[in-house]
Amino acid sequence: QLQLVEAGGGLVQPGGSLRLSCAASGSTLDYYAIGWFRQAPGKEREGVSCITNSGVRTNYADSVKGRFTISRDNAKNQVYLQMNSLKPEDTAVYYCAAESSNYYCSTYVSPPKLWDYWGQGTQVTVSS
Repeated sequence: QLQLVEAGGGLVQPGGSLRLSCAASGSTLDYYAIGWFRQAPGKEREGVSCITNSGVRTNYADSVKGRFTISRDNAKNQVYLQMNSLKPEDTAVYYCAAESSNYYCSTYVSPPKLWDYWGQGTQVTVSS
């Protein structure tokens, strides 16, 4: 059974950077597309970015394009989300999720309900 654990969240000032990581256990990540999602208080969970199992294809929400970069290191069983130029509206709990089909990351980040495995989330707060 695949298990995911996020790390790297915290408090950062506007304009700052954070790097989130998603570590897998119980299975190798080579088989999975990975998505990053976030959920702010009172809002629905939304897709931020995703990467196919080989890393060939990535997709981003319009709100983070040019600021966030997703990457993966399958040898280390980890996926990363580098977040630069952070804004207060990026404040949320960030989750990574996995799905065995690359289809859900083929053209955009598919909705959360389609992803099978989830981590517990890590809080990101952007505030001065």
